[in-house]
Order: sequence, then structure tokens, then C-alpha cells
Amino acid sequence: MNGVRQPTANPTIGQYLIQRLQDYGIRDIFGIPGDYVLSFYGQLEQSDLNVVGCTREDCAGFAADAYARLNGIGAVCVTYCVGGFSVANSIAGAFAEKSPVVVISGSPGMNERQHGTLLHHKVRDFRTQLEVFEKLTICAVELSDPLEAFALIDQALEAADRYKRPVYIELPRDMVHVVPPMNHASHRPPVETHPQALDEAIREVVQRLQKAERPLILAGVEIHRFGLQDSLLALAEATRIPIAATILGKSVVSEQHPLFVGLYEGAIGHPEITQYVEESDLILMLGTFLTDINMGIFTANLKPDQCVLATSEQLRISHHYFHDVPLEPFLQALIAEDLSPTTRQVPDPLRALRRMKAIEVQPNEPLRTSRMMSLLNRYLDPQTVVIADVGDCLFAATELVTHDRGEFLSPAYYTSMGFGIPAGLGAAVAKSDHRIVILVGDGAFQMTGQEMSTLIRMGAAPIVILLDNHGYGTERYLHPGEWKYNEIQPWNYARLPEIYGGARGTLCTTEKEFESALTVAWDDRSKLHLLQCRLAENDASETLKNIAARMGERVG
Repeated sequence: MNGVRQPTANPTIGQYLIQRLQDYGIRDIFGIPGDYVLSFYGQLEQSDLNVVGCTREDCAGFAADAYARLNGIGAVCVTYCVGGFSVANSIAGAFAEKSPVVVISGSPGMNERQHGTLLHHKVRDFRTQLEVFEKLTICAVELSDPLEAFALIDQALEAADRYKRPVYIELPRDMVHVVPPMNHASHRPPVETHPQALDEAIREVVQRLQKAERPLILAGVEIHRFGLQDSLLALAEATRIPIAATILGKSVVSEQHPLFVGLYEGAIGHPEITQYVEESDLILMLGTFLTDINMGIFTANLKPDQCVLATSEQLRISHHYFHDVPLEPFLQALIAEDLSPTTRQVPDPLRALRRMKAIEVQPNEPLRTSRMMSLLNRYLDPQTVVIADVGDCLFAATELVTHDRGEFLSPAYYTSMGFGIPAGLGAAVAKSDHRIVILVGDGAFQMTGQEMSTLIRMGAAPIVILLDNHGYGTERYLHPGEWKYNEIQPWNYARLPEIYGGARGTLCTTEKEFESALTVAWDDRSKLHLLQCRLAENDASETLKNIAARMGERVG
């Protein structure tokens, strides 16, 4: 489906690029115009693509990242250097977490580079930005030669689709309207699988599964990135193997599924879940990233000789490595083995951990993050997309229970603050029929919260739950003390919608106020709702306290 080329008669380089973006399923593109890319922006406006202008380039990158996670691929378009370098951090996060974002940047024309003048925006030399993005993407190309332009566009887009990582396309402004003398488009061959290596790997895994008494699947984010949720469930349901997930992979499977165990977070997670996972005698780690936070700040106790690690980039069975065995063919071959079901059960106490906890509102009690998550759980459904920024909103969100194919997005590996609000924009554009809930701390909001203006302009109606603890709460736990650098200027966040227009803000200081505001917001799909939730002093989730203690030990 993706990448099927639609014929266009004698297209310019810019038109061909737009057509190929659409061929890969991109319907919307985020960004900010600038003089080096204005000509291409003119072509975008005349195309069927929906151009979403943002307040900052880094916000446009976060929005495109979230869009890509939900749509399968996304795109952002910026100008040279001042735009490109502004979006670099967002794209670094997309690379780290395997989100296929196509970065398109204008640049000075090839002819004007020959005059020897210092053109505005240039840093060091004309290739500086290209060389930076070569480090931040899986493929970086410059469309400087009309004879190669179409082939390079195809090469970049196919790389994004194949590897689920960002790619970079630099378009000199005098190349936009050039019509190449002939069609030099080309396509790379499909990903190859080594059949003998796959057969040997499957035989070894099957032998281990036949001997295992306590097998487990530990599902990671690549299951989502490569659209393998149905395959994962087919394997689990056929074999009755219980499923746990990492925090970055949260929502790859419904947390109400009878085979779901819970989130595995090493020693910082629920002790019962940790014990159940680590007692397994065979763990199929499917699409799992071995990151510090995924593995509980290095507290995971998973014995390599009892693990099968299968990702898009490597397959390791115990200490044996198999090359050229991608994740999807490996998973499909395993399903085809018609394995006998395991007798291992998910204990009732573990299932109870994932049930929505009954909570009675204490009207005059100050707001505490964990209790707020319990109240929010009442409202979540399969049509909800939850986005958690970095900080306690992320750690507390592990207590939320996703339904069916309800989505959960977070930068849980790269952990760049400021992801939440612009990611909400990307999600609202990609899934306009879904309810978008954004969890963001006040520190992160002050970085990128202005993108709320774009959400309002686009007519989106997310619910923004702003956890207000007057500063960087995570860092207070990481490095205890009365440090002024953790404090920020307190804003009247609930009044910001008056400035932006077309939205509603509510200040919540008690559980009753939060419940009432959340109910009103959930029932109103006509506008954005910002709930400023002023937390009890020194409040933090148990997960944050555990993580901060672990990180504090390493820093201290």
C-alpha cells in the first residue's frame, strides 16, 4: 500500500516530492515557511496536502512525530538553518524512538551559492545543515541534481517506511520548479530475509518454547511502529502466553486483555508484576527497546540466556545472533508453527492491578497526581488518545488503563520536555475523530504551550490537563534541596484561553473541582479545555519517587 507510485505527467521536482508524500499516506504537513522554502510552500498550498502552520519549528517537529506515530509516517517543512536547526531536537527524538518523519528543508539555490557572498541563515558552509541531519536521520539527501532528484526522493521515502526512522530532504529553492529531462525515479528492492537463518532461528525458539514452563511476551514499541499488533495477539492467543509491555510500548495491546500482565518497569514498577516477569523461564522480547527507563533505570533482572530479543534491527536468541531476520517475518513464521498453548496463567491479583480502581471523590482534598489518574481512568475508551509529556505526568500515566486500540504517546526514551502540546496537535490532525487528552507539567508547558494557539485555530478540542507544581518537580526529587533553578514563574494558566480565544480554562485545586471540570470538558467537543491542576505541595507519584531515587543514586 505505502509507496505505490501514482503517475504524474512531466512533474517538477517539487511536484514529484508532493506526489510521493501522498503515495506514502501523508495527508497533512506541519511547519513554518521561510524565504528559502516559500516557492515549495506555494506548491504545497496548491496541492491536496493540508498545510498546518505552527508557532515554532520544534513544535512542528513534535507534531509531525506524533502524527507519524498514529498515521504511520509524517512530514515537516521548514526553511534553511534557522528552521532546520530549530527542528533538530524534535527529529533527534523521532530517530531515537523510531518515528518516521520526513524533514523537508529549503536551502539557497545552487546558482546563488557561486557568488561567494555570505547568504543569510548560512552557518559555516552550505552543507552544514545537511551534515548535521545525516547524524539525526536514517537517510539525508540533497536535491541538487535534476537527473538524480526523483531517485533520491524515492530513496529517502522508502528508507523512512522501511526503518521507521526520520529522513531528511534538502530542496534548493531554484530546484523546486525544475522539470528533469527524463524520469529517473527508482525503487530499492524490498527488505530481504535470509531463509536459512530464519528457519534456524524458528527451530531454536520452538525448542525453547516446548521446554518452557513459564514463558512470557514482553512487547515493545516496534510492535506499534510496524503495525504488528494483530500478529502479536495472534501469537499470544494461540499459545496463551501472557503479555507484559514496556512503558515506551504502552498501548501496543489493550491493558484489559485477559492475557495482559501489566507494565514491566524493573524495580521501579509494581513488585508483583516485576516478580512475575522476572520468574519467567523464557521471555520473547518482541520489538522491545533496551533503554534505561524501559528497563527500570538498570534495575531489570532479565537473564540473557532466557531471552529472545527480536527487533527490526537484530535477532538474538540467548547468546546466538541471527542476521537478516526482520521482526515481521520472524513473528509470522512463529505464528505459522501452530505451537501448543502454555498452561501458565495470569494471576487474579495481577489482573486486579489493571482494573480501574473504584475511587470516591474527597471534595475538599487537595489534588494528588495518582488520584487524578484514577479519576481520569473512568473516562478513557477505545477512541481516546492519551499524550504524556516528560515528568510526573509520564510516570503517573503508567497507572492509566488503555482500552482496545486506544493510543498512548510519550517520549519515554528520548524524554524531551515540551512534547505534549505540539504532539496533541499532530494527534488531533491524524485522528480528528478521537478524543485527545494531553498530560503536561507546567515546566514543559512554558516551553511549547503556545502551540495551544494552533490547536484552537485548527478547531481541535483536546483536553489539556496541566499538572501545576510551580517548577521542575522531577528534578526536585532527583536532586533534593531548596534549589532555585527548579522554580519557574507561576502563570495564571487557566486564563490563557482568554488570550488565545475560542477555548475554556478552569483552575482546579480540589478533587471535586477537578472531577467537575473533567466532566464538563469530556462532554464538550466544541472547544479546547485547559484544566490547570494545582497540586498538593511536594506531591509525586510512587513511580517518580522510585525513579528519582535510582537516578539520584547515580548522580550523587
